[in-house]
Amino acid sequence: MSQTPARSRSRSAARLAAVQALYQQEMENIPIPTLLHEFHHHRLGATIEDVEYADAEVDFFDDLVMGVHARSAELDELIAGKLAQNWSLSRLDKPMRQILRAGAYELVARIDVPTGSVISEYVDVASAFYDKKEAAFVNGLLDAVAKQVRN
Repeated sequence: MSQTPARSRSRSAARLAAVQALYQQEMENIPIPTLLHEFHHHRLGATIEDVEYADAEVDFFDDLVMGVHARSAELDELIAGKLAQNWSLSRLDKPMRQILRAGAYELVARIDVPTGSVISEYVDVASAFYDKKEAAFVNGLLDAVAKQVRN
């Protein structure tokens, strides 16, 4: 079952918004219900300071944010196991951690989304924040996670 272009765009927007929400939650320790409310009513599909936020698939966004939050210890362990020996999750900057957590969550919990789509989408999210080197890092790490959690 392939996604329509509109659904694909709304899921891409949900992924980017989820990473932003998770980053905000980590920075400000906002309760998840408050965070979801803020994004539902003030960010998703809104225009803020001349930046238009795309309409995001709200249920998908909610699942990503709540799922990553609920399973963060499990996801962190999974990600940390794929880092180079001298690296720890705490050495990664906060946006990168959220990108990897959201991607890992989707690989673990959203088996309805093809592996290649998950990895490609989070490489795109990484490209919105970082250069090619970091996007390639996201690609390699999520590919390693996928090989462990999806057979």
